[in-house]
Amino acid sequence: MPEFSHIKHWVFDLDNTLYPPSDRLFDQVEVRMTDFVMTALNVDEKQANYLRQHYWQKYGTTLTGLMDEHGVDPAPYLTHVHDISVSHMRPAPALAERIAALPGRKIVYTNGTAPYAERVLKARGLDGIFDAIYGVEHANFRPKPERAAFETIFSKDGTIPASAAMFEDDTRNLIAPHAMGMRTIHVAPEQSPQDHIHYHTSDLTTFLSQLV
Repeated sequence: MPEFSHIKHWVFDLDNTLYPPSDRLFDQVEVRMTDFVMTALNVDEKQANYLRQHYWQKYGTTLTGLMDEHGVDPAPYLTHVHDISVSHMRPAPALAERIAALPGRKIVYTNGTAPYAERVLKARGLDGIFDAIYGVEHANFRPKPERAAFETIFSKDGTIPASAAMFEDDTRNLIAPHAMGMRTIHVAPEQSPQDHIHYHTSDLTTFLSQLV
């Protein structure tokens, strides 16, 4: 695609972007989030589930709500919620080949942690093809969709938004990249047409094959 001829920086979200939603990792993560909220805030399961969802909708991550409204230490939370099994995931050699063939610098930027991302990437056979992996800890625990979080990561990595593309499953997390001048690609089973989304794909491997 000629619209991508100037792209030299490729930024990939992790969850439900570099693996299909059918792998359902968040089923495990959400159970552990609820468990942590119950213990940390001394609430029952119903209230913990409500707060988990409410903070995600309000802030972009449950963690941000726990930090901003309850002073929760992010490190134990992140260790607890990402202690999940990835043994059922399958390698994606065709996707690995397509990503490796992209010209320029390739990074992963997730609202999870970098160690968690490394585990998932290894399970998918995508380890060793990215130039860097950034987690929420690298953005001072501020999450996407906050523009400041993107600016922190891009500054650390040397990402130039005008020559960058962002691949994301959460449409909210494409608002700031679009405003910064990036190409935005929504990766999800269903389209969600919005002004800040340039492209949509339900098959990342096929989409990338059209770029190289």
